Amino acid sequence: MKKLIYTMLITLLASCTKEKPNSEPAQNNSADVPVTGSLKSVREPIKQTKENILKNLNTEIISSLKSNDYTRFSQFIHPHKGIRFSMYAYVQPEKDKHFSREDFNRYISMPTKFTWGEKDGTGDLLVVSLQNYLQQWVFKRDFTQAQFYLNEFKGKGNSLNNLLKIYPNADFTENYIPGSEKYSGMDWNSLRFVFEEFQGEYYLVAVINDEWTV
Repeated sequence: MKKLIYTMLITLLASCTKEKPNSEPAQNNSADVPVTGSLKSVREPIKQTKENILKNLNTEIISSLKSNDYTRFSQFIHPHKGIRFSMYAYVQPEKDKHFSREDFNRYISMPTKFTWGEKDGTGDLLVVSLQNYLQQWVFKRDFTQAQFYLNEFKGKGNSLNNLLKIYPNADFTENYIPGSEKYSGMDWNSLRFVFEEFQGEYYLVAVINDEWTV
């Protein structure tokens, strides 16, 4: 009898000392953890502001002009409204040269000359090809070194500026190179890009040069 009781006690003690199964769920791998709080904001695509979008576009356009990559430049042209080039701040829709994206790509490598307007001071006509106009007039200075402004006119001279009247619903960037002390600051230059939104994207509708005029 004592032997039986002793055996039962040994069995009972053995069952009590067995490792209990882990009732807690296994720790989730970090990849399985629900995305919450700050982690969620990191993983979600960051929405760019309009200022960032236009600043990046401005930088890409400037870069394409400096490298003479006109195939790249043409991709920024509005697919329906095309692009207008104005020699000075006063935009003249009836006189300024206008190109559709297709026409731009057609003429950019051709020697065909166009009359772009009259040079300030002399009244001489500027008659050059599209490529020469971009190289000699539009990018007459290294605008990669210019100061960037959004919807703000930095370069101000004595010529009329009607950009806001011609493009009332557009956004524009200004690339401004200040004048030197040697010329009392009058040798400044500005290159402005006018953008309009189409199907959720911003496209170039105008390129406007500005400088001190007589």
